[in-house]
Amino acid sequence: MPSETTSRSPLLMNRNETALLVVDLQERLLPVQPDAPRVVWNARRLIDGAKALGVTVAVTEQVPDKLGPTTALLAERLPPPHTKTAFSSAACQDLISAWHDAGVRHVVLTGIETHVCVAQTALDLLAAGFEPKVAIDAVGSRHSIDHETALRRLDASGVTLTTTEAVLFEWCETSADPAFRAISALAKERREA
Repeated sequence: MPSETTSRSPLLMNRNETALLVVDLQERLLPVQPDAPRVVWNARRLIDGAKALGVTVAVTEQVPDKLGPTTALLAERLPPPHTKTAFSSAACQDLISAWHDAGVRHVVLTGIETHVCVAQTALDLLAAGFEPKVAIDAVGSRHSIDHETALRRLDASGVTLTTTEAVLFEWCETSADPAFRAISALAKERREA
């Protein structure tokens, strides 16, 4: 969808240069996450928005033989996972190479835990030349102090902190986009308590 403006800030994402990475939202990790319902709900909205707008989506799983597969609430919406033993998803070199080859600049992160796999992934992506964005309402940790400290560290390190809704509308760019109604519907959804 062409932009109505002649130029956009390079700080804004372009859906053709963006990937969504779903980090370790696995069946055995989620039950100990106090914010799991919020994280999974926002991850699902990001996945659905990415699909509506043609944004590349990838998923990683941390030792799935021990921690289980990606939650069934999301798995059917996702491509096959990249498995890993390293905490950083950037250790999945085939994924990183594919993104470089495709011209991906921005990588939006959703998943758990903020202070371990998400933080290490974001910092490694930054070092690899990407511009990582963390949707802060789509990540979580078991303990709020770990989550909050990781977000402060990421912000200070140059990782962009954002929200699910901000990402969706940044990807969409204009209400003239044919996918705008789908994005607007995702933004209007309300999570059940």
